[in-house]
Amino acid sequence: MDENNAYFDNLSGSDSGNNAGGNYPQYGSFQGSYQPAGAPGEPVRPPRGERGSGKGLFLGGLITGIAGALLVVAICYLGLYIQNIVESGNTDTEGIEFRADSAIDPNLVKKLQTLEDTIKTHFYLGEVDNEALQDGIYKGLLGALGDPYSEYYSAEELTELMQQTEGVYYGIGAYISLDTATSLPKISGTIAGAPSEEVDLRANDLIYEVNGVATYGMTLTEVVSMIKGPEDTDVNLTIVREGETDYLDITVTRRKVETPTVEYEMLEDGMAYIQIKEFDEVSIDQFADALATVRGSGMKGMILDLRANPGGSLNAVVEMARMILPEGMIVYTEDKNGKRSEYTCDGKRELEVPLVVLVDMNSASAAEIMAGAIKDYELGTLVGTTTFGKGIVQQIKPFMDGSAVKITISAYYTPNGNNIHGIGIEPDVVCEFDGKAYYGSEDRPDNQLEKAKEVLKEKMGK
Repeated sequence: MDENNAYFDNLSGSDSGNNAGGNYPQYGSFQGSYQPAGAPGEPVRPPRGERGSGKGLFLGGLITGIAGALLVVAICYLGLYIQNIVESGNTDTEGIEFRADSAIDPNLVKKLQTLEDTIKTHFYLGEVDNEALQDGIYKGLLGALGDPYSEYYSAEELTELMQQTEGVYYGIGAYISLDTATSLPKISGTIAGAPSEEVDLRANDLIYEVNGVATYGMTLTEVVSMIKGPEDTDVNLTIVREGETDYLDITVTRRKVETPTVEYEMLEDGMAYIQIKEFDEVSIDQFADALATVRGSGMKGMILDLRANPGGSLNAVVEMARMILPEGMIVYTEDKNGKRSEYTCDGKRELEVPLVVLVDMNSASAAEIMAGAIKDYELGTLVGTTTFGKGIVQQIKPFMDGSAVKITISAYYTPNGNNIHGIGIEPDVVCEFDGKAYYGSEDRPDNQLEKAKEVLKEKMGK
């Protein structure tokens, strides 16, 4: 496995997950009583006049499965045929050798041409160009896998994705993930000082619409592309927030967002606080600088904050884990054929002070790799709530035309052999976040951080 292209991100993430200001992605759950009246699996948005009419928060009926799965290895093969069909109109498949185990056969090729002819003959709402049709077929092929972490990227989308790891984004400055209970995108965290924070977008806000377009069934890439845009332009988000009886329409002005992925400060009694917001390549040096600074400032204990961390690249989390873990396994992966890849630490930079790690329901994938290893080695105490539970790995597979797929390639395991997919990592000390107190005061009291300080002081003998 090429670790530079492997991701533990959520729906990326991020991962990878995505950032609406642009990077990775993350989650939670939300239940309601609204049942859509449309076709099976097709959510219907109630008219604005019906909002808040006592029907409740309407999301339970949105959950649906994607039927069937196709062989993703055929995507390039299919692409060549589609391009030939669309551009030349040739549907003669005589003499072409089709694999017996492939979803691509002469009937498929002919039906694609029939579908295209139908669209070009009858579609009323404007012209559809060939490239858009081709991209739609590729995206549909990946969508048929029923895996929200696997998706197709056009050449333009891939270029944009690769640029997002540089730490400078254009948008609203919020981390976007997929809520698995509703299949809607959600805010998993906001960036300090960014437009999203200024308009009071909150973690776990579900994004029901972007500029009036329903987001259900979209990939994170599609949602983020709608949220991002030129500087000083507005985007309207229709939000579902737990505790509210109606939709919230929030307008955010886009702008350039610079996001340090690692932040740190010294607290009282020699306690250092380091927050890792995501595991990008730029995070490696930022984390090394943070550790060097707090050590030089007389650190006697450390709080590592992984809350709302959507994940990121395998290489980044492995390199950062090597800066604090003891000698031994960091993580290992196994693919569909049982092939195992191991990532280890020499222990030469093991953290020498007591450690507390903050986690929550939005700590996912690479964040869970870090938290899981710390817990398995008993290097630190986890405080907060159970993590998201993403125990699978994605890898980007590029093609000669500049496009690519991101596809789930393996499962990962903590040093003790635990796969946490769909389970998460339980904290040693449970502490639910008091959102009412946090958002209800200008001082933003963080009860989880205060609990972490309390636990760390006990470990330090204070």
